[in-house]
Amino acid sequence: AKLENITVLEDETNAPESAVALVGEMKVLIPMAGLIDKDAELARLAKEMTKLQGEIKRLSGKLNNAGFVAKAPEAVVANERKKLSDYETALNNLEGQHEKIQQL
Repeated sequence: AKLENITVLEDETNAPESAVALVGEMKVLIPMAGLIDKDAELARLAKEMTKLQGEIKRLSGKLNNAGFVAKAPEAVVANERKKLSDYETALNNLEGQHEKIQQL
C-alpha cells in the first residue's frame, strides 16, 4: 500500500471516521471514506475485542486470587495491574470504534 500522507492529531474530536489500529500506546487512524470493507472491519474489531476480553478475564482472575497477590513480588502485581488497565482502555477504544463503524 502506498502512503499518501501522515497527519498528527493532538485530539480526536475533529478526526474523520476512521479505522483504528492500536500500536503500543499510539492509535493509528486510517480514514475510512471509501477505503474499507465495513463488514471486514467490524469482524476485525470483534476479533480483537474478544482477544482483549480474554486477557482481561485472565488478569482479573489472577489479581482476584489472594494467594497470587500475597506471594508475588509487588513489582509483578503492579505490572499485572497496569496490563489490566491498559487492556481495559484498549477495549473501550475498540468498542467505541466498533459503534462508529456500525453507524456508517
